[in-house]
Amino acid sequence: MTTYTPGYTPGHAPTEGPLAREMRAALEAAFTPAHLAIINDSHHHRGHVGDDASGESHFTVEIEAAAFAGLSRLARQRAVNAALGDIPGGRVHALAIRARAPGEEA
Repeated sequence: MTTYTPGYTPGHAPTEGPLAREMRAALEAAFTPAHLAIINDSHHHRGHVGDDASGESHFTVEIEAAAFAGLSRLARQRAVNAALGDIPGGRVHALAIRARAPGEEA
């Protein structure tokens, strides 16, 4: 299941931006996740450092995949960052990662 929760004005349909779609595709290809949520937090950071006015500068990724079984939290974050290539720290200012294996608490 893939979900996307953007910052949006009530009454307007949520949309997934091109960077979020690229992140989703990369993570699905790398991990075949049981759960993947890409949450756009950019609206919370308007006018702050790192806000590039694109509307896609800050994200949270929640991912559950068998590939994370037995890995430390740091190893999981490194794996997600590696799968995303130049996106974290390059095209995205901030990325929070919540990675877990199936059966683990969120």
